[in-house]
Amino acid sequence: METLHLRLQGMSCAACAQTIEKTIRAVPGVAECTVNFGMAQAAVRYDGQQADANQIQQVVAAAGYGAQLLDAMETDAVDAAHDAEQQAMKRKLWVAGAISIFLVFGSLPMMLGQSWPWFPHWPHNPWLQLVLTTPVQFWCGSTFYRGAWKALRRGNTDMNSLIALGTSAAYFYSVFATVFPGILESRGIAPEVYYESAAVIIGFILLGRLLEHRARGQTSAAIRKLIGLQAKTARVVRQGQELDIPIAAVEVNDVVVVRPGEKIPVDGVVLSGTSSVDEAMVTGESLPVEKQTGDEVIGATINKTGSFQFRATRVGQETVLAQIIQLVQQAQSSKAPIQRLADRVTGWFVPAVMGIAIATCLIWIFAAGNPTLALLTTVGVLIIACPCALGLATPTSVMVGTGKGAENGILFKGADSLELAHQIQTIVLDKTGTLTQGKPTVTDFVTLQGSAHSHEIKLLRLIAAVERRSEHPLAEAIVQYAHTQGVTSQDLTALTVEQFAAVAGSGVQGEVADRWLQIGTRAWMEELGLEVQVENQFGSLVSHQAAWEQAGKTTAWIAVDGEVEGLMAIADTLKPSSAAAVKALQHMGLEVVMLTGDNRQTADAIAQEVGIQRVIAQVRPDQKAAVIHSLQQETSKFKTKNSKNAGTRSFVSIFKPKAKSQKPKAMVAMVGDGINDAPALAQADIGIAIGTGTDVAIAASDITLISGDLHSIVTAIQLSRATLRNIRQNLFFAFCYNTAGIPIAAGILYPFTGWLLNPMIAGAAMAMSSVSVVTNALRLRKFNPQ
Repeated sequence: METLHLRLQGMSCAACAQTIEKTIRAVPGVAECTVNFGMAQAAVRYDGQQADANQIQQVVAAAGYGAQLLDAMETDAVDAAHDAEQQAMKRKLWVAGAISIFLVFGSLPMMLGQSWPWFPHWPHNPWLQLVLTTPVQFWCGSTFYRGAWKALRRGNTDMNSLIALGTSAAYFYSVFATVFPGILESRGIAPEVYYESAAVIIGFILLGRLLEHRARGQTSAAIRKLIGLQAKTARVVRQGQELDIPIAAVEVNDVVVVRPGEKIPVDGVVLSGTSSVDEAMVTGESLPVEKQTGDEVIGATINKTGSFQFRATRVGQETVLAQIIQLVQQAQSSKAPIQRLADRVTGWFVPAVMGIAIATCLIWIFAAGNPTLALLTTVGVLIIACPCALGLATPTSVMVGTGKGAENGILFKGADSLELAHQIQTIVLDKTGTLTQGKPTVTDFVTLQGSAHSHEIKLLRLIAAVERRSEHPLAEAIVQYAHTQGVTSQDLTALTVEQFAAVAGSGVQGEVADRWLQIGTRAWMEELGLEVQVENQFGSLVSHQAAWEQAGKTTAWIAVDGEVEGLMAIADTLKPSSAAAVKALQHMGLEVVMLTGDNRQTADAIAQEVGIQRVIAQVRPDQKAAVIHSLQQETSKFKTKNSKNAGTRSFVSIFKPKAKSQKPKAMVAMVGDGINDAPALAQADIGIAIGTGTDVAIAASDITLISGDLHSIVTAIQLSRATLRNIRQNLFFAFCYNTAGIPIAAGILYPFTGWLLNPMIAGAAMAMSSVSVVTNALRLRKFNPQ
C-alpha cells in the first residue's frame, strides 16, 4: 500500500470535497481517501499494483477539478498557487464591488419613491444596468456557473448550484422586464428590475470567499512554521575541507560542523565537542539540553553555546522534523467522527433547499398572486442556505488543534485521536520510562569503611573496571556513577580484568589488580558462603538493604577476595514532572492507574511518591493488553456533574439513544514507551507513546509526546477539550443559522409583520457565515496549556 498527498484545485464547498472523495474511492485499488476541504488537500491510500498517482489525478481532472502532487517539505508551489487564486478573487471582487455600488446608487429612486424627487434617475435606466450587470453575472460569477455545471454533469447539486440559480433568477427576470416590459404591464405587474440584487449578492459572496480564503490560510500556519524551522544549508567535511552545501545534498554518514547560534541541519550523533541545544521548537522542552559525544541531535534545533561535529544519521524525509510534519499533515487531512454528522447533512442539504425554494415560489404565486414577492423569497432561500459553514465547522478546528498540538510537542495521529482524547476517564501509566527516567542510576554507595573515604574511590575504580565488561543496564549505571565520582575512562582502561564471568540472575565477577571481585545479589553472596551480617559505622549492611528496598531500590552487594566490602543502591529515578502531572490528571477528574512488571514493593514505593492510589504490579508484557481490556470493561465512573468534564460528550452521541440496560464502559488511555507496551497501546481506546521511547511503541499509539514530559498528557487532553468545544460552537452556529435563516428568507414573517429579507442581505449573511466559522476556529491559536 502506498500513500499519496494531493493539492486540490476548483473546490468551492463541502459538497465538492465529498464528490472528489467518491470519485477517488471508485478507482480500483484505492483503499481509503480523505479530502480536507479546509486545506484543499487529499490523502489517498492505494495499492500500487492496481493504481498509480497519474491515474488518480486523471479521474479528479475528469470530475472537473485539479490535483497536483504535494511534497510535505515544499511550500513554494502551494504558496504561489494560493496567492494566484487570491489575486484572481481580488480582481473579480473589485469589479463586482464597484459596479454593485453604482447599481445600488441607481436603485435608490425605486427604493425611496418620491422622498428624494431631486435624485437623478438616469443611473436607474434598465438598459444601462443590464450592460453593467452582465460582466458581473458572467465573469465575476463564472466560478459559480462552472461549479454548478460540474455538479450537474455528475447529477449532483452544490452551493454553486444555489448561487447560480438565485442570481440567475434575479438577473434573467430583470432582463425580461427590460426587454419586454409591456408583457408585465399588461398583466398589472410593474416591470421592476433587480440587477443590483444579482450583482451585490455575487459581490458579497466573493468578499466572503476572499476573507474565508485568507482565514483558511492561517489555519495551516503551524505546518508552515514547522517547515520554516529547517536550515537551508549545512557545513560538511568532505575530503578534509569544510563545504557549505544545500541541505538537500547532505547524505547519511556525512560529518557536519555546527557553530554557536547555528541551526542543526539534519539528525545525527555527536562525534566531538560539547554544547547546549535549544530543542523547544521540536520537542516543546523549554530548557536547553546538554550534548556531548555519543548524544543524538535533532535537525532544526538551535545550537546555543559550544561548537561540535556530528555524523548525519537521518536526512531528507527521514528526519524527525520531516516525520513530525508528515504526522501533522496526516492528522489535519483526516476526519473526526463528529464530522460524519455534518457530511450526512450536507449530502442532502442542497437538494432539500432547492425543494424548499420551489415550494416557496409556488406558495407565494398562488397564495398572493405576486410574482415579485415570489422572486424575492425564492432568491433569498437559495442564497442564504449555504452549507459551507457546516462543511468548514469541523476541519478548520481540527487543523488548528493539531497544529497547536505540534507546537507543544504533541502529535495526534488522526482527527479521531484529537476528538476522543477529551473522553478519557481512566489513564494507565507504565512505570519504567514513563513515570521514571527509564535509566537506572546509583543513588547510594556505602562501604565497611564508611562514606566519603579514600577507600571508597579505590574500591569504586575496581568495581567499575569489572562492570565495564558487562552489558547489563545496572552495570552501565555503576560505570556512569564511577565517572561522576572522578573515575576517568583512562583509569578503567589501565586496569586489566581477567576471568570475567556474568552469572545469570546473580551478578558478575572477575580479577582486577590482583583482587577478586564479585558484585551481585545478596542471595548469591549467601550461596557463595560469604558473611553478609556485617556492619559499618552507620549500622548493618542488611539494614541498609531493607531500607533501600522499602524505597523501591535495587541493591548490589560487593565482595572483594571473599569478603563483603559494601553495598550499592540502584534506582530508576522519577521524572521531575511525574508527580505534578499525576496530580493534574487527578484534578481533571481522571482515575490514574500504574501498570508495571516490577514487584509489588517497588511499585508501591513509586506510586506513593507520585500520588497514585491504584497499582497493578508484577504484570508480564504479554499480560498488559489483557489488563487494559479488563479496565475497559469496568463501569464508567465518569460524572457529568464534574465541572471539568461537563458537556464533553460527542456531538454525534446526542443523536444516538442509549440502551437503558447497557452500562457505559470506561474510556481507557495507556501511556508507555517500550516494545512491551505496544500491545497495550493498541488495545487502549487512546494509546499515548512517549516520543523518547521505541519506534514500535510510537507506531502502535494514537498520540505521541515528543519530549517525554508527562505534563504533555494534561496539555493533550486540555487541547482536545478546547478543540471539541470549538467544533460544537461551529456546528451549533451553522445549524442554527440555516434553521433560522431559511424560514425567514422564505417570508414566514411577512404575513404577520410585513418584514421581508432582502436577497442582498441574505447574500451578505451567507458569505459571513463561513467567515465567522473559520474565524472562530482560529481562536484555538490562542490556546495556552495550564
